[in-house]
Amino acid sequence: MKLLLYSHFFAPSVGGVETIVLSLARGLAELRTKDSQPQFALTVVTETPAANFDDRSLPFRVTRQPRLRELWRIIRASDVIHIAGPSLAPLFLAKLARKPVVVEHHGYQAICPNGVLLQQPAATICPGHFQAGHYGKCLRCQSVEMPLTQSLANLLKMFPRNVLTRASARNIAISRHVLERHALPRSTVLYYGIEKAREPEVLPATQPPSLAPRPEKMCFAYIGRLVPEKGLLVLLAAAEILQREDFAFELLLIGDGPERPRLEAVITRANLTTAVHITGFLQGAAFAEKLNAVRVVVMPSVWEETAGLAAIEQMMRGRLVIASKIGGLGEVVGNAGLLREPGNAEDLARCMKEVLQDPSIVTALGRVARERAQSLFLRERMIADHAGLYAELSRRSRS
Repeated sequence: MKLLLYSHFFAPSVGGVETIVLSLARGLAELRTKDSQPQFALTVVTETPAANFDDRSLPFRVTRQPRLRELWRIIRASDVIHIAGPSLAPLFLAKLARKPVVVEHHGYQAICPNGVLLQQPAATICPGHFQAGHYGKCLRCQSVEMPLTQSLANLLKMFPRNVLTRASARNIAISRHVLERHALPRSTVLYYGIEKAREPEVLPATQPPSLAPRPEKMCFAYIGRLVPEKGLLVLLAAAEILQREDFAFELLLIGDGPERPRLEAVITRANLTTAVHITGFLQGAAFAEKLNAVRVVVMPSVWEETAGLAAIEQMMRGRLVIASKIGGLGEVVGNAGLLREPGNAEDLARCMKEVLQDPSIVTALGRVARERAQSLFLRERMIADHAGLYAELSRRSRS
């Protein structure tokens, strides 16, 4: 089967979508038929430039920044088109070519002009103004962050994007929350899957979760981009409460982003410099080394996370996750972690105090987290589910 996997963002760009698309593409390229032939002739198309990344190291073909004519040629030659996020050009061309299209929703771009369902300037959860036809509210929201002309252009693009997404052969939601929020026809839930090769510290299932020797101070960590919707100001406020009450702890913010200068200013102003440290973006050995001391991962999001890949990864590693009870993040963590109300620093501080006062919670829930991750978020399941869906759509298309 000739499969086109279109992802606007791809390696060497770094992010959750890029991680999942690369893992899925590698897995699909490794699948074989009964006579040992590749199950898929896979092409990944992306708008991300290669920079220093060597596409020849990948077991599939990569086409970067194609012109419209080249993209049309690839689409016409494909049996099934998978689009990671509702990108307008491939959606339109695939519809024109009458090819079966799968749209996987990693964000809210099909139902929200800013893609995150946050209403500006208050940064409150959007009730779904575009879906309800409240387009004036969408314009005002966007105009906070960009000129009115650009806001209007973004809004106008939403109409064909939404129509074409609704007309796709299948919509994939990465959590049940995403499925319910989008309310799109022909939708199914396929959870993210974790590539085990990226988790060298995981112990066999019969042993306790893999954790470094217990440090003198409990080490909490946030992992991800430093952006407002991740609720990092709430986390710093909770850390300030803990410090005022003389709790000994360490908090690492592992990542980088536009919010970093503001966070650094808050850390200095609140006298948190001895307890809170921003590491910047880390990967590979440097990332693994920093994680060695981490016992609890905190995900204090104030937006409706679609899934929370960082939470899934740390659950698979047997770490306790404290997360906001919101969106797909709360769904992913479930009863395998500690869920708290989003945006509530006092509630988050109380939760962190529970762990500091009773560290046995870390081991007990860490084991539950790993069991949940292994039952729901295995890479092999993700690859098999996608492959089965493509096969089903290809059969329907031929018939």
